[in-house]
Amino acid sequence: MMVYACLRPIPGKRLAIDALYLRHFIAQPGQEEFNAAYLIFLKVHMEHQKLDSIDLRILSELQANGRITNVELSRRAKITAPPCLRRMRALEKAGYIRGYHADLDAKRLGYEVSAYVFVGLSSQADGDLKRFEEQVRSWPEVRECYMLSGEVDFLLKCVAKDLTSFQAFITNTLTAAKNVAGVKSSLVIRPAKREPGVPVDVK
Repeated sequence: MMVYACLRPIPGKRLAIDALYLRHFIAQPGQEEFNAAYLIFLKVHMEHQKLDSIDLRILSELQANGRITNVELSRRAKITAPPCLRRMRALEKAGYIRGYHADLDAKRLGYEVSAYVFVGLSSQADGDLKRFEEQVRSWPEVRECYMLSGEVDFLLKCVAKDLTSFQAFITNTLTAAKNVAGVKSSLVIRPAKREPGVPVDVK
């Protein structure tokens, strides 16, 4: 069993543009409320500027193995243990690390079927979309749910003990749900790549 750190995507290079944007508006009269709100926005996003190569190495190692000891983590980050722990706690507090989760073996737990399900709704009104999302959260068979652009509205990643159970979920629960207009599913044959989190550019 592996444990992974769940990382928040790191903000990109738009920060320099944001800083120029702020500098322009900060000088304009009558913009106090906007300036205050944008300063908060920029403060949050500027956290990225504090990430150095050591922080990135810590994130990379934790994402690969969330159970790594602080001593081993500090060795790989090439710093001593106390500052390594402080950096890890700071990354957690700043939101770069969202949590630590065990990666369970589905088949060993009896879940033989994995599938992706494409769902189209009759109405795409905001309230209807939110109601469907609330329903999805109550279905244990659905492990992930994404709202999409294009021809379908939602993509669901589902698991089931067997094909009979999966078909029962599709027929009795998903298709029967209010506002669901169409359902298409594809069974997973085998995974070709399964890598958690996001790429971390460690220099």
